[in-house]
Amino acid sequence: MSTPFEAASLHYAGLCGDTNIYELESQRLLNRYFILSGPGSRRLLAFPEVIGFPCYTALVPETVAALSHLFPSGQSGDIDILTILRGGLNYPLEEACFRTGIPVRNMHFVSCERVIKDHVITGLEIHYEKISPAPDRILAIGDILATGDTLRLCLEHIASAFHRGGGSIRRILFFTIGGTRAFALLEELTERFRTMFPGFEGFDCFFYEGMFTVYTDKGVSGINVPNIDFGWKGGLVSPEFRRFIMDNPDALFEKCIIYDGGARRYEIPIHFAEVLEYWEGILSRAEKIDPLALLSEKLGYDGPISFDRWLEVTGFGNLPVEGLHALWAREQDLFRTPVDLAALAERRIQAITKLQNQYGKA
Repeated sequence: MSTPFEAASLHYAGLCGDTNIYELESQRLLNRYFILSGPGSRRLLAFPEVIGFPCYTALVPETVAALSHLFPSGQSGDIDILTILRGGLNYPLEEACFRTGIPVRNMHFVSCERVIKDHVITGLEIHYEKISPAPDRILAIGDILATGDTLRLCLEHIASAFHRGGGSIRRILFFTIGGTRAFALLEELTERFRTMFPGFEGFDCFFYEGMFTVYTDKGVSGINVPNIDFGWKGGLVSPEFRRFIMDNPDALFEKCIIYDGGARRYEIPIHFAEVLEYWEGILSRAEKIDPLALLSEKLGYDGPISFDRWLEVTGFGNLPVEGLHALWAREQDLFRTPVDLAALAERRIQAITKLQNQYGKA
């Protein structure tokens, strides 16, 4: 299985409402890792046109499904919520707890901002915090995870605050539109937190739609931002999301599966400027970009490939095969009709510009 997590396999864990839940199974992992796939998260990750408050509401059903899976009917308990400002506000943890009947005892806040100069992350800064340590707490956290630096800083910060204040953390529920770097980070933190808090059980980590990877370079287009933009290659993407993209093939060629989460909700003109910058770059470079190489990069493999090889690459080998063969065939068809990148870029620029005009320009 060509993923960065050896000896792991994806298994179907069930359906809750409209949300499919998958669990990654491995004897080598200390924590539990899941993929959530639902209509709201699929649309959010496929279309940068989803902006403002809908970024929040899009994830409500999937988050409710995750909590219902962890805390089935009749199981009591309460949790604390840690919000990492700003992007963490996009995760509807409080509403999901309310809908599932889980009491929220306390709300903690940490403001952690990336310092970016010329599209390069140069550091992180915590400007504000509200932390109330208490014993034996379950923390629920939502944030985008690319390199994992922000999450590491915030978790180390709150763990130290709990430890100094006489509190303790029993478990952490982490919800993310994020990448595979979560594995090394959360596995390492679990070992450390078990030293700080002897009763620490570990993480339940929920990925919306997939366990993605981050670009390590500017990609085939020469436009992608390393350590910020997400891709499919080397990760695990839910069958439902891959199928949704086949129904909306233009979305496959977006800059990444999630543009800046904070800007999409709180600085919409800046978000649109980023989207347009990408598509205008594609348009200006269209003749120089190999469309098949770009397609391979976006799908996560060089194709066409056999069905058995596709099952191995996608990590679907242990899933029910119903519908997978048809999905494989649709992806292979894309290699037979290379996309017209210039025409695609013009369509996207027109659509984004029309919507951008309703919000003003950055």
